[in-house]
Formats: sequence, C-alpha cells, structure tokens
Amino acid sequence: MVDAVVLAGSSNDGPLKECSAARFEALIPVGPKIMVEYVVEALLKAGRVRRVLVVGPSADLAPLLAGGRVSVVESAGGIMENIEAGLRLLAGERRVLLVTSDIPMLTPRAVDNFLDLCGDMSGDLYYPIISKSEVEKKYSSTRRTYVGLKDGVFTGGNLFLLNPDVYKKGVENGQKIIQLRKSPLGLCRLLGIGFVVKFLLRSLTLAEAERKVSQLLGMIDGVVVVSKYPEVGVDVDKPGDLELAKKNIDLGR
Repeated sequence: MVDAVVLAGSSNDGPLKECSAARFEALIPVGPKIMVEYVVEALLKAGRVRRVLVVGPSADLAPLLAGGRVSVVESAGGIMENIEAGLRLLAGERRVLLVTSDIPMLTPRAVDNFLDLCGDMSGDLYYPIISKSEVEKKYSSTRRTYVGLKDGVFTGGNLFLLNPDVYKKGVENGQKIIQLRKSPLGLCRLLGIGFVVKFLLRSLTLAEAERKVSQLLGMIDGVVVVSKYPEVGVDVDKPGDLELAKKNIDLGR
C-alpha cells in the first residue's frame, strides 16, 4: 500500500481559460463534478492506495474532498513546491505516488496496474509510458506528444512513484535540463552526441533512455514501465481534451 499526493495547484491561465472561469484547473467542471474529484475517486477505489493528500486551493477543495482517507493542504506555489509540501506531510514513507489532477478519466484498475508494474518498488522513480496505438485505440480523437524509439512510439503518463529520499537530488539535476530545453547545443553537450543521433534515427531503446535519465538526474534508479491504460497519459490541457473527458465520463469512462 502507498500514499498518494494529488497535485491540484495549477492556475487556470492557459487554453482551458476559455472553457471555464475557475481559478484553478483542478476546479474546472467535467460533467457533474470538478476535475480533481474524479482523480481522487479513482485513487480511493484502487486496491493499493492507502491515503490521498491533495495539494491545492484548500478553501475550495476541503469542503468537497477532506475527510476519511483524504486530506487537503494549501498550495505552496509551483509544482515543485507543491510536491515538496506533500512529501513533507508524508515524511517517513518509503515510496509516494504522485498524481496530477488533470487526468479525470483515470480508473482504479489503471492505478493498480501501474503499481503492479513497479514490482518490489526498489527503484527511486517509476514513470509510465503508453504506446501510441493503445492511446488511439481508446481515444482516437486525442492529440498527444509522442516520442519515437526503437521499441515503439510512446507518450508519457501522469503518475509517478517516487522515493522521497532522492527527490531533492533529482530536482536539482532536473532543473538543469529544463534550463537547457531551448538550447539544442547545450542539450547535445549534456546528453551526448551519440544519444542525440540515436534518438533522431529512432534507434534509441527504452533501456538506453532509462539509463540516460537516471544518469542525468544524479544517478538515481529511474525505471520506465509500459502501461496499457491510456487514461494515465491523456491529460486535459486543451478545450478538445475537456470535451473528450466529458464524453467519456458520460459513457462511464
């Protein structure tokens, strides 16, 4: 059993603003409920989740969610600060499940499957990816960002199983990568020209990508797992995504 932190502090200042006047994306209505409610419900129904801590606008969320196995804590700022706030309140936990609040089509089965794929949870960071074919088979109209590898074409998920003890080490190194994201030359130096060439030629394997990510994040033990549940990777960040979510929730996800 693991505890989960739901990150619900993102301001609604992007494309979804035209769909809702809600101050935070987590508060945007999707059918009869707000977006984050579906995520919390899926976690509570999953067989391997013990408690759920929601980090976001507490005045709005606590009346709806707090009680029983769910706690709500006020947003601490950006996503990194909110992760830290959640981990601080769950101090002492061996592994913590991080979940974004913008995947309302998430199901209990998808959560349990991801945790099953994490095996003995001896790694420091587990991250799911989903094949393009699986995503398009269930959500044919969605538009995702995909990466082509030798093993296939994949998109990333929005669940992460984390060892809290290595979080700060990984963040410090991760921020260096973010700072170089708009500098192709800088990224090439960081990643290595061989890695970049293999990526461009789609001859890079999952195992090679996994090793490089672990190295870049400070030699933490990062593990990529392949999920067959596209709902973990179909987040709602555009008006079209919101319509897709409403339609699928009406149909029972």
